[in-house]
Amino acid sequence: MAWGRPIPNPAEARLERSVLGGVAAFRWAALAWLATVLVVSRSELVRPWAALALAGLALAFTAAATMLLRSQSRWLLRAPTAVAELVVGFALLSADGWVYEGEHPQSLGSAWPLAGALSLGIVVGPTGGLVAGVVLGLGRVLGTSLDDLPQPSTLSLLSTGVLYALAGSVAGFAMRRLRAAEMEISAARAREEVARTLHDGVLQTLAVVQRRATDAELAGLAREQERALRDFLFGVKASAGDLVTELRAAAGRAERRDGLRVEVTAVDEPSDLSPAAVQALTGAVGEALTNAAKHGDAHRAVVYVEPGDGEVFVSVKDDGSGFDPATVTEGVGLRRSIRGRLEDVGGRVELDSRPGRGTEVRLWVPC
Repeated sequence: MAWGRPIPNPAEARLERSVLGGVAAFRWAALAWLATVLVVSRSELVRPWAALALAGLALAFTAAATMLLRSQSRWLLRAPTAVAELVVGFALLSADGWVYEGEHPQSLGSAWPLAGALSLGIVVGPTGGLVAGVVLGLGRVLGTSLDDLPQPSTLSLLSTGVLYALAGSVAGFAMRRLRAAEMEISAARAREEVARTLHDGVLQTLAVVQRRATDAELAGLAREQERALRDFLFGVKASAGDLVTELRAAAGRAERRDGLRVEVTAVDEPSDLSPAAVQALTGAVGEALTNAAKHGDAHRAVVYVEPGDGEVFVSVKDDGSGFDPATVTEGVGLRRSIRGRLEDVGGRVELDSRPGRGTEVRLWVPC
C-alpha cells in the first residue's frame, strides 16, 4: 500500500483538490443525515452517550478534513488519513446493535461510512477502495450481530457490503483515469508551448540550412533533425509496423531521394488496420510523393492521417504545379501504384488538382 504520493504538478493538484472538495461536501451532507437519524430514532437508543460520542468522532474528522482541504490538502491523499476515516466508519457501523434497542429506521453510521471507501479508493486506487468496502461490510455484519432483533438476511448484508466495495473501487478507478487524462493534457499543453517557441526559431533555422547548404550531407542531417523534432512535438507514439510509422519512413525516403520536404500529421494512430491495408496505404503515399516531386516539381508535401467511422482517411497534398485531371490521362503510377493498391484492400482514391494550385491525393481504406 502506498503511504503517500509524490507532489503533483499544479494541474493535477487542482484536479485532486476538486475531487477532495466533492468528498468533503459528501461528508457534511452524510453527517447532517446521521444527525437527523439520531434525532428521529432517539427513543430506541439504549446508550445515547455512546451514539453521541461516535457521531462526535465523525463530526471531528469531517471538520478536520475540511480544514486540511483548505490548508494542507496533501494530507488527505495519504493512506493513514484515509485509514483513520475508515476506522471511524467501521466503528459507527459495528456499534449499531450496541447503541440501539429495538427497530430503528437507519443504522447508526447511515451514509457517512461510505466516505471512507471513497477516500481510500482515491488515495490507494481501485484495490484499496474494494478492500475498504469489504471492511465496512464486515462492520455492518458485526453491528447487526450485537442486536437482539431477528438478523437481516444474508443477501441484505451482502448487498450492503457490495455497495460499499463498488463505491470504493469505482472511485479509485475514476480517480486513476482522471489523473492519467490530466497528465496527457498537461503533456500536450507543454508540447504545444514548446512547439510555438521552436517554430519560429529552430525549425525555421533548420529549413534555411536545408535550402542554403552546399554540403549534401549537412542538408540531409538538417532535414532528418527537423523531421525528428516535428515528430517529437507532435507526440505520436509510433511502433514498428503501424501506419504512422510506415508513412513517416516513406516520407523520409522521399526527402532523401527527391529533396521533397514532407510533413506527416496524424489526428490519431489507426488501431484496426490490417497489415495489408497499412502496406497498401504506405505504397500509395510513396507513389504520390514521387509523382509530386518528379511530375509536379513540388518542394513541400503534407501527409494527413485521420481515423474515421469504419475507415481511415489519408491525404497527400503538395505545392507543385498541378494539372487539370479532365485533360490528362492517368499514368501507370497513379493507375497501378495508387488506385490498384487501394482497390486490392477495398479502398478508394480521389484526385483533386488545378494548374498552379498543387495536387491532393485522397485515400480511404476500410478498417
